[in-house]
Amino acid sequence: MSADPSQFYFGGHVETEPVADRLRFRPNVEIGLGSGTTRVGFNIEFAYYFKPSPRRAWNLYAGGGPALNIIDTSRDTNAGGGFNMLVGAAYDSGLFVEFKVGVVDSPGVKLGVGYTFR
Repeated sequence: MSADPSQFYFGGHVETEPVADRLRFRPNVEIGLGSGTTRVGFNIEFAYYFKPSPRRAWNLYAGGGPALNIIDTSRDTNAGGGFNMLVGAAYDSGLFVEFKVGVVDSPGVKLGVGYTFR
């Protein structure tokens, strides 16, 4: 779900093992469709996972990174840079929920629910 109710988005990501203490590299691609516009975002993001509680199955994380956004309308196609900031919670099984805010040419606000295959 995005802040623009006429846009639906989906995507996929890869999550690496920690590159530093609890910091993971999470490159991803997101595709938004609707209202005669297609948005494709190539995001180079990092996520820092906060120290988990032994009694909690959800792990909180925050992160961000730069993006290349391609916006295609019926009239023309444009590309531009952006930056994303994100916070989320990931369940041990792979389920996650994420809130993302973008600036410059990245979409403004997005809420996503997904699954990380491990």
